Amino acid sequence: MNTVLHKADTRGNADHGWLKSRHTFSFANYHNPERMNFGVLRVLNDDQVSENQGFGTHPHRDMEIVSIPLEGDLKHKDNMGNETVIKQGDIQVMSAGTGVMHSEYNNNPDKAVKFLQIWVIPNKQNVQPRYDQITLDTEDRKNKLQQILSPNADDAGVWIHQNAWFNMTNLDQGKEITYNFNDSENNGVYAFVLKGDVTINGQKLNLRDGFGVWDTDKLDIKADSDTEILLMEVPMSL
Repeated sequence: MNTVLHKADTRGNADHGWLKSRHTFSFANYHNPERMNFGVLRVLNDDQVSENQGFGTHPHRDMEIVSIPLEGDLKHKDNMGNETVIKQGDIQVMSAGTGVMHSEYNNNPDKAVKFLQIWVIPNKQNVQPRYDQITLDTEDRKNKLQQILSPNADDAGVWIHQNAWFNMTNLDQGKEITYNFNDSENNGVYAFVLKGDVTINGQKLNLRDGFGVWDTDKLDIKADSDTEILLMEVPMSL
């Protein structure tokens, strides 16, 4: 088993006033040659956008972009004709492919919106751009794993052009569960702690810590307090 630990306070930090962001991997003005990616997981940004502020229209291509709202509502608009609002419990995915233009704004007039922005390098280039979002029942992740993303359009959650699976779980203190890899030969799992404290394969983790594990076939997870975790299983080879 191989592991990498990224403590919360070692992440890159960007404060633009209207935007406060913590970068697990190199992004924008934060460059760390030892933090370029975890396999095909290229970006994990922990963003907070002030009320009535946001990202103006900007381009992407050849990237799978996943947004997971944590608090508040985020308004999305793109050149494919989509104009939507995503909120806690929703998962949004955009395959940039040959190129898209989009904007993201805080849809709340009186509070910040907090969300994760995740980029996964796709296994197919120049695909037709696509957008999707779904609303999940967060009770379905209470003391068990809830799949939110996979490579399969007919499976639970959203899908992307990559051999990747994302799961979320909310665990009560003392609860233990096991995550079994979908592809242990090629994939690793990056765990990101959204709430509380947890021990994964013997490693104690706290709020906003990240922990990558590969060359194994399962994760043994024990909640040291009430906790919420995002598990991202991705190929380790680019």
